[in-house]
Parts: sequence; C-alpha cells; structure tokens
Amino acid sequence: MTTASMTATVAESAAASLPLHNVFVYGSLLADEVVNALLKRMPPCSPAILNGYHRYGIKGRVYPAILPVESKKVIGRVIKGVTDAELHVLDAFEDEEYKRSTVEVFLNDDSGELFVETYVWANKDDPKLYGEWDFEEWKELHLKDFLSMTEGFVKELEQLELKTRVATYEAYYKKL
Repeated sequence: MTTASMTATVAESAAASLPLHNVFVYGSLLADEVVNALLKRMPPCSPAILNGYHRYGIKGRVYPAILPVESKKVIGRVIKGVTDAELHVLDAFEDEEYKRSTVEVFLNDDSGELFVETYVWANKDDPKLYGEWDFEEWKELHLKDFLSMTEGFVKELEQLELKTRVATYEAYYKKL
C-alpha cells in the first residue's frame, strides 16, 4: 500500500466516524447546482414532506421562508450525510434571517420518518411573507442569477470576508 493510499484510507475512516447531519431543504437548495456550489459536492438526497409548516414567498427576495402553520405541508427533500463543516456553510448561507431547528419529516421513499435540521424563518410576524413560493417558477426566473450570487458568496466565505449572505444577496441584486 502506498503512502498516498494509506493517507486516503485514514482520511476516509476519519470522515466516516464524524457525526453527519440530515438537512430538510425546501427552497433554493432544491436546486442541485446551488447545493453543489455551496458544498462542493452533491450529497445523497431523499424527497420528503414537512407537515405542519407553510412555504411563503418573501417580498423583495427570490427565496422562500417556512413557518409553522397547522394543517399545511411543505414538499422538499432531505440532504443526507452533511458534515459539521458543511453544516456551518449552510448556517452562514441561511444567515440571521433563519433559525436552524430540528423537525420531523416523512420520507417519500417509504423509509418512514426522520428527525432532521431545517431553516425556519426567524421573524414569525414578518409582514413581508405572502402566498406560496413556487420552486419551478423560481428555477425558470431566478436560478441563473441566484447561482451566480451563491458562487460569489462562497468565494467571499473562502476568503474569510465577513459579509453576510443577506449583504451578498442585496449587493448582487442591486447590480441587476
């Protein structure tokens, strides 16, 4: 066994023993391109339903918010096997507008229910929330620009520029 392959095996073993997270996503992170830009890989995903929540549009934003609403449900997916470092990237991306919470989702692949992390809108009384957010419409109208903004956010994060995702978002969309 070569030194390089031994190092790779040790690294893989260490990574396998790290705690991994499952994250329910319901907005821009439904797009593989956005997840890949943020995490530099595309982890396995499963379609899922979050009962007791509603996905809203937000005036002045192209991404959605969720809040608890009885008798509603949000269709999304669970990103599986997220590392601690990747979860920190997602936390930075979701910024102070969202609060990471543990929720229970139903997996559509018949593997039952699962407790996962998700990002819930922090201001439950926000007057900017309205109606229902539509992923297919977002993909058609906003994916290209949002992906470009996300790539800029990642570059700033990698350069340790302490600009929030909201600041990056606002600066990017002011240029358009």
